[in-house]
Amino acid sequence: MTTATHSPQQLRRPTRPGVFGQVRNEVLFVRWQQDGDRQARDELVHRFLPLARKLARRYSGAREPFDDLLQVASLGLVKAIDRFDLGRGTAFSSFAVPTILGELKRYFRDLGWAVHVPRGAQERAVKVEDAQQQLSARTNRAPTVPELAEYLEFSIEDVLDALETARAHHASSLDAPYDDGEGESGTMVESFGDHDPSLQSADERVTIGVAARQLPAREREVLALRFVHDMTQTQIADHIGVSQMQVSRILRRAISHLSEIAEG
Repeated sequence: MTTATHSPQQLRRPTRPGVFGQVRNEVLFVRWQQDGDRQARDELVHRFLPLARKLARRYSGAREPFDDLLQVASLGLVKAIDRFDLGRGTAFSSFAVPTILGELKRYFRDLGWAVHVPRGAQERAVKVEDAQQQLSARTNRAPTVPELAEYLEFSIEDVLDALETARAHHASSLDAPYDDGEGESGTMVESFGDHDPSLQSADERVTIGVAARQLPAREREVLALRFVHDMTQTQIADHIGVSQMQVSRILRRAISHLSEIAEG
C-alpha cells in the first residue's frame, strides 16, 4: 500500500477559510443558471439572506417597518442572484451589495413617499435622513442644520428644503393613537372632521333654489340682492329705483311665495 507523503510546507499551509463554501456557491450558481434548478436558487437565497438582512438594518432607523425593508432587500437579493455572471470571476457578495442597496434606495425614492415628490428632491431628502442617523449615532444627539449642511456639503437652504420634503416621505396611519393633550384620546381618524352645518341645510338650499325660479323676476332680483349680495333694503331701493318701503313689501311677498311653493 502506498502512503501519501507531504512536505513540511504543505503540512504547515492552513486551509483557506470559506473555500468550501465558495465552491459550493459556485456549484449552486451553475445548477441554477445552466440547469434551471430552482432548488439551487432557493438555497442561494437562504445562504445570502443574512446579507440582505444586514443591509436592510442600515435603514432600520427610518419609519418604514423593518419587515418591509427586509422584503425589499430580499427582492434585491433575488435579482442579484438572477443577474450574477459567474464567468466574471468576482465574488457574488461584491455584486449583490450594490444591487440590494439600489433596490432599497429605489424603494425610498418611489414607494416610500406619501405624495409625489420630484426625483432630485427625493434623493436629497434620503441623503439628509441618512446623515441624521449617522451623525446621531456618532454624537448621541440630533444634528443641527448647519452640521448636516457641513457633513453633506449642502447649503443650509438645501438641507431645510430636504427636511421639509422628508415630511412627505411618511404617511401616518389613520388608526394610529391620538391624544389632543386635553385628556381626550382615540385614533387619528376620530380627530378629523366634524358635522358640517352647511351640509345639514343643503336640502333646504336646493328646495329654495328650485322654488325661487318660480317667482316673478322682480321678487327673484330683490331676494338675490338681499340674501346673496347682502345688500340692505336702502341699498336695494337705490339699486332698482324704488323706495325702501316698496323693497320691504317685495321681500315679504317673495318670502311668502317661497314658503307656499316649498310647502306645496
